[in-house]
Amino acid sequence: MQSAATVLGVLRERGRRRLSCNELYRQLFNPQLYLLAYGRIYANHGAMTPGVTSETADGMSQRKIGRIIEAMRHERYRFKPVRRVHIPKKKGKTRPLGLPTWSDKLVGEVVRLLLEAYYEPTFSDRSHGFRPRRGCHTALREVANTWAGSAWFIEGDIADCFGSLDHQVLLSILGERIHDQRFLRLVRNMLTAGYLEDWKWGATLSGAPQGGVASPVLSNIYLHKLDEFVETVLIPEYTRGERRARNPAYLELQNLLAKTRRRGDRAQARALRQQMTSLPSSDPNDPGYRRLRYIRYADDHLLGFAGPKSEAEQIKQRLAEFLRDELKLELSQDKTLITHARTRAARFLGYEIVVQHNDTKKTGRYRRVNGQIALRVPKDVIKAKYAPYLFRGKPAQRKALINSSDHAIVATFGAVYRGVVQYYLLAGDVFRLHRLQWVMETSMLKTLAAKHRSSASKMAAKHKTKIDTPNGPRVCFEARIERQNRKPLVARFGGIPLQRQRSAKITDRRPVWVDYPHKELITRLLADTCEICGATGDVQVHHIRALADLAHAGWPPSDWARVMLDRRRKTVVACDACHDRIHEAQTARSFTP
Repeated sequence: MQSAATVLGVLRERGRRRLSCNELYRQLFNPQLYLLAYGRIYANHGAMTPGVTSETADGMSQRKIGRIIEAMRHERYRFKPVRRVHIPKKKGKTRPLGLPTWSDKLVGEVVRLLLEAYYEPTFSDRSHGFRPRRGCHTALREVANTWAGSAWFIEGDIADCFGSLDHQVLLSILGERIHDQRFLRLVRNMLTAGYLEDWKWGATLSGAPQGGVASPVLSNIYLHKLDEFVETVLIPEYTRGERRARNPAYLELQNLLAKTRRRGDRAQARALRQQMTSLPSSDPNDPGYRRLRYIRYADDHLLGFAGPKSEAEQIKQRLAEFLRDELKLELSQDKTLITHARTRAARFLGYEIVVQHNDTKKTGRYRRVNGQIALRVPKDVIKAKYAPYLFRGKPAQRKALINSSDHAIVATFGAVYRGVVQYYLLAGDVFRLHRLQWVMETSMLKTLAAKHRSSASKMAAKHKTKIDTPNGPRVCFEARIERQNRKPLVARFGGIPLQRQRSAKITDRRPVWVDYPHKELITRLLADTCEICGATGDVQVHHIRALADLAHAGWPPSDWARVMLDRRRKTVVACDACHDRIHEAQTARSFTP
């Protein structure tokens, strides 16, 4: 039996060589893929959230994988309807979110692994959403580094993209390269499984399942057609000229400067040189020069165009026609805008994007800022981020956190602040987040003061410390929990220099593994030994949501709780008898008055 890494490596090579795939369904008989998928999703917050049944990650075992594979062999596996809930959006709207059952999540992750390995080598370099080692920052850096000279931005947004993906179009796109009808039928069953809302079944006639594990890669496969259209049709058609023509006024001064220097008139040469630096060396309105650039993150895409507005409107119209005729999608008229790059800002991935122009700003002897892309923090975003920490216009305490520990309060404020700052470190005006820092810092100190019935100044003196950063020492606020024979738990707020970092990365993000090593939990499961009583054979994994849940298990803790506390793990591998005993004890506690 091939390992999961070997299977995915073969698929990746076939995808790189653009070879068709005829035996994809049989890979679903490989238990190594299910173990890999389990190791990747068991730690997700939704792993313990039930769908339409009570099944969760708790009780996972090799026997369950065997039952799924047996159903796959006989094509008897059926996806259950997802449990639909609604999550709030801006302006009071809601977005439907589907909660699949645990088995469907596991199978969906296997399908995602196979599709991603096969299609990832063929995806466009202009696509950055839901892809390994790519994200918002890679897309924004590409815009900032390569889009200089753009005159217009075309902001594209597809109306209800994930809910409007046409199933027949998606299956036909998959069928172009995947000739395994059993696999295509499995994908069709996943797409049309339906949903339950208020215990009423509803059909899913279009769209990828919201909350489905495989939905991101399916949407990328679908929208890859848009990438191909822009890169192979629009960009070649709207790109002309090797470089802009020289500015006649600049050339005239340049020739006059050469004559003046030959005469030896240094004062006149200096004056001519100053005049030249106030003019562009190339013609900004050159009719023989066009450039079209493109970037996409999920369903949001942005185009930068150097040319007249009439042609920018043509590009927008052709995009809308392609999406409507070929992909059965509609551009959102409210959100698809043509923005003048120099006088207005385009919005993309939470940033404002503008083209800079300043005839007085010089670097050395040249006006190097003109035509360069600038990334900015939107002012309304800053206001929206610090608004929850204000009361009547002033920073106020957070009453919901007063009963928490000092460590929890500082950690909560620090995580929110750190996430916002790290995301906007690419912006040239990231210093504007000083306002957010002051509001959140004051709110945190007032919360600590309310907890200890003290003052904010005393709390500041108690928790203030200085740490070393790449930009030198910085003041921050710190709360520690000392632990015997172990490193202390440290929570920090602040200490991040609000200076632009051109290569900023979100450091709190989970690292992407290049290979596919076994997780520790998978190794423990394959050992086939109960970690509570030592029995071998027929084991399963008991999951809990958090180690804090063991605080309600009574004291002294039972044998299974002691094993989890000693290992500092939210899982324990148990035999059937021990697992039943755990659930009986939990049920008895839940009914204790």
